[in-house]
Amino acid sequence: SGDFPTEQVHAALHHGGLYNRPFLESFEETPMLVAVLTYMGYGILTVFGYLRDFLRHWKIERCHIAREKEEQKDFVPLYQDFENFYTRNLYMRIRDNWNRPICSVPGAKMDLVDRVSHDYNWTFEYTGRTVKAVINLGSYNYLGFAENTGRCADAAAEVSMVYGVGVASTRQEIGNLDIHEEMENLLARFLGVESAMAFGMGFATNSMNIPALTGKGCLILSDELNHASLVLGARLSGSTIRVFKHNNMQSLEKLLREAIVHGQPRTHRPWKKILIMVEGIYR
Repeated sequence: SGDFPTEQVHAALHHGGLYNRPFLESFEETPMLVAVLTYMGYGILTVFGYLRDFLRHWKIERCHIAREKEEQKDFVPLYQDFENFYTRNLYMRIRDNWNRPICSVPGAKMDLVDRVSHDYNWTFEYTGRTVKAVINLGSYNYLGFAENTGRCADAAAEVSMVYGVGVASTRQEIGNLDIHEEMENLLARFLGVESAMAFGMGFATNSMNIPALTGKGCLILSDELNHASLVLGARLSGSTIRVFKHNNMQSLEKLLREAIVHGQPRTHRPWKKILIMVEGIYR
């Protein structure tokens, strides 16, 4: 990692797991100078933001952002005060880096619509030009399914001719296909477990299915960087939740050993279930 200090995490899987020997993961720590300058920048922008809000209040400076009408003041606001403040005074200055319209498939690389602003990013005008082959770092296209050419597109077209584009039913009723079970068996062999279950991806997949797997008297061991949908599902389940360090097998093993040895709080009865909750790919 060059001259940057690193936080090193040692992880090992024993008993013939996926890895035969310990492996080392290294994460770059933020240099102190960069962290200090970043916080200073936020502080300066915040001070000037309050100054500009004062000028807007007295109609000295024009405010372009959408605001509630006077007769709507008694209703619950759509945004918190500081969220509005952040949008007006900080986010607007760098808004041209986000929400960029695209004019191609969201693959590994994509084309962007070129635009300019003459009022400090409050509004944009399109120039008619495009920015070609920009690296895509903001998409869920992990496996390349969004491409319109290549192996994934060809395989999708071929399978659609055999199975159609959907089953229009849940798997529990008449929506279970042989390729679903083939995929789950392949996934189980890859992970080295007895069986696996696959779901369509979505926020409700995690938040609604976790309460069906665990409940009171159960323990959930959750990675500290799990998505909000997993966190919500764990809370809705009513299970006891304990968090282990991200991708740290020693931290997980320590919590797991304690859970097995000590059992439930107060009664020390064995947990009904212990669910280890991690993601396959973290954003």
